[in-house]
Amino acid sequence: MVYISKITTPFGLWKIEGSDLGITGVFPTDFDVFGPENAITKQAAQELTEFFVHIRTEFSTPLDLIGTEFQKAVWEALRQIPFGETRSYSQVAQMIGRPDAVRAVAHAIGRNPCLVVVPCHRVLGKDGSLTGFSAGLEMKKALLNLEGIQWRA
Repeated sequence: MVYISKITTPFGLWKIEGSDLGITGVFPTDFDVFGPENAITKQAAQELTEFFVHIRTEFSTPLDLIGTEFQKAVWEALRQIPFGETRSYSQVAQMIGRPDAVRAVAHAIGRNPCLVVVPCHRVLGKDGSLTGFSAGLEMKKALLNLEGIQWRA
């Protein structure tokens, strides 16, 4: 069963999807969403709301991410990047013990299903420049600004 919660953020409507085990997806949406909620999606909605108003910097909602073992390792590494800090793709590759897998790391980051909760927006180019983001670079800039993070234009 898929459970759905939604929140209105300073950046528009966001959808939270979950299972009985944890969150499976968090992303902005252009349309209203409907579906049954559960305790997990409600918890994620509360935590995300707190994040967007500067009350929360870490998430405790359980995750139920679907991906390869490599992707899951990358996504877990992203969760270790503290609020207000960034890492480069090569640093993330080193974090998972695969320093030569920078391109594969970038690909896994691009497939992250749980934006903000798995903070892929905190990954910048090696020179500190903005790089791709599945919700668009304007959203990435907004999330970085929310955390007070500077980047290279």
